[in-house]
Amino acid sequence: MADPALGSDGARRRKLGREYNDLQRVVDLTREYESKESELQGLKSLLASESDPEVASLAREESPGLERRLEELDRLIEIALIPKDVTATAEAIVEVRAGAGGEEAALFAGELFRMYQRYAETRGWKPEIVSINDTGIGGIKEVVFEIRGEGAYSRLKYESGVHRVQRVPVTEASGRIHTSTATVAVLPKPEEIDVDIKPDDLRIDVYHSSGHGGQNVQKVATAIRITHVPTGIVVTSQRERSQLQNRTLAMEVLRARLWDAELQKQQASISADRKAQVGTGERSEKIRTYNFPQNRVTDHRIGFTSHNLPRVLEGEIDELVDALLAEEQARKLAVMERSAEPAAR
Repeated sequence: MADPALGSDGARRRKLGREYNDLQRVVDLTREYESKESELQGLKSLLASESDPEVASLAREESPGLERRLEELDRLIEIALIPKDVTATAEAIVEVRAGAGGEEAALFAGELFRMYQRYAETRGWKPEIVSINDTGIGGIKEVVFEIRGEGAYSRLKYESGVHRVQRVPVTEASGRIHTSTATVAVLPKPEEIDVDIKPDDLRIDVYHSSGHGGQNVQKVATAIRITHVPTGIVVTSQRERSQLQNRTLAMEVLRARLWDAELQKQQASISADRKAQVGTGERSEKIRTYNFPQNRVTDHRIGFTSHNLPRVLEGEIDELVDALLAEEQARKLAVMERSAEPAAR
């Protein structure tokens, strides 16, 4: 990290800093483990030789606490040794689209969008809209937004997939429960050095931002549409009043989609046993149901259920995310243990 040869390569320094912090955590946990293990051995020796009942009693009281901490440290060290994904510290780009269900699906997509906004804010991340196509009455047909904050992708990646809502729509006179869907795609936002995009591969169009009339409709063409010709990927940005700013935002989304496509290709080449993912990871997969009559949110990948639907939609999704993260860590640990067995034999 102190090598003068790095010069002004800030991205490289940041990566080295993250690697250093990861290694330092393993070192700190290992040192604590060795210290607690030494304490426990000292207590055991004391119990074997101590004739004073009061001192022996104190030693017996302390031993269980040390044993529990050693078990906890052992688990923490295992987790810290799990190889980090290249996306571990990435920020996120989130895309929410209304699925089946017409206006009700658009309203649900809007609720999911606001849920992620609130969740980001509670974690100190900054959500920023890149493009949005709303219905004008509270619903959203499609929204693309960034969530700026280190590690945002590592927690939000589990949200990719089909979200299903079951409730009585406000427009339903007979009180029948309807089922609607919205799709969510969470992409890791790469640093500029991670994806090389050739200018000759881009077709850039400028157009007027869309809107519902009034003063909010821009009179100057500032919205940007970028087409990546080799892949056919198209991204748009219309949030800013400057062509340059919208172009910058659109390029960030394009870079994220290209990086995600490459990551998906790499994952497809890995055997199912080694993926160690929650669910299949397919965006077409139905991952979660929000059932209003039963006040229930169920994640179908791990069978996790919360009976606090309103608070979940208010952005309190840490409980769900933590359960999914724990499941993924358990699977990765199991894969590591299976890989280590042949060597041990």
